[in-house]
Amino acid sequence: MKTEDFDYYLPEELIAQHPLINRSSSRLMVVHKKSGLIEHRHFTDIIDYLNKGDALVINDSRVIPARLIGEKEETKAVIEILLLKNIKEDIWECLSKPQKRLHVGTIVTFGDGRLKAKVLEILNDGITHVELIYDGILLEVLESLGTMPLPPYIHEKLENPERYQTVYARVPGSAAAPTAGLHFTEELLEKIKNKGVEIIHVTLHVGLGTFRPVSEENIEDHEMHTETYYLSEDAANKLNEIKKNNGKIFAVGTTSTRVLETNRSLFSEFTPEVRDTNIYIIPGYEFKGIDNLITNFHLPKSTLIMLVSALAGRELILKAYNEAVKEKYRFFSFGDAMLIID
Repeated sequence: MKTEDFDYYLPEELIAQHPLINRSSSRLMVVHKKSGLIEHRHFTDIIDYLNKGDALVINDSRVIPARLIGEKEETKAVIEILLLKNIKEDIWECLSKPQKRLHVGTIVTFGDGRLKAKVLEILNDGITHVELIYDGILLEVLESLGTMPLPPYIHEKLENPERYQTVYARVPGSAAAPTAGLHFTEELLEKIKNKGVEIIHVTLHVGLGTFRPVSEENIEDHEMHTETYYLSEDAANKLNEIKKNNGKIFAVGTTSTRVLETNRSLFSEFTPEVRDTNIYIIPGYEFKGIDNLITNFHLPKSTLIMLVSALAGRELILKAYNEAVKEKYRFFSFGDAMLIID
């Protein structure tokens, strides 16, 4: 299939620039993948589609202040680094710009010198491997020197950085938020839990694999970068029990989906593990882990719109997106939500 097959028209004014005052007051488009029915609801209505014995799977990764502005030690040239993935110990994969100013051995210093990045390897597409040099606790250093890495289509300043975190974010490591979860409040989650729905935590640290654009003409030629996920023994056992009892698994976001689909593609049942995944879900893929998906509206020609098209069908998804434009839904990270259900 062609990348162009996943394009759609989006007026710029529909790209949400800021979060709503109340997280759960966003709109919810419900897409029934079997019948093709499209409903227009509010996000708090999500509880109407969840039943006792179902599972709601949430990604509890927390965004770190991964965007750093520094300067080359020898020339003072300004360098921007976006930390993407902790490879091991203090070695990180990052996006750097302008990459052409860097070479192996370059030292980039940040702030008062509390943090330095030594270039170890330069790869394609702006990707660089660096060793971070600092004293103390890295997260505390980043909190003082880094900023929240908001997507480039958000032009307004985010007054409260916590609004780019889910209310259940607890494991630091992501370079972008798992934004489908931004709609949930503690109160809504409690109501869902009280209905008899099992809320299950998984962790996938969002990196380049999530937001790297597809530049190839044929979607099959795109290469996904790896992201690290964690599935605990408790989560695996609960998921297997839900499946055994014919409950439905609702994945919150494409990140939770990639965890469950990677795991079930490798094993006959959900199995606890820590693993890097570069799973690339496009139409033709047979889902093995999830039943239904709560997600946001995604960028045209992105791997994420390909994933939801694999679940609901490209034609139905593009119909839903065109209807969302017509009904003036809010798009992307701070936008409205979609539920894809049987």
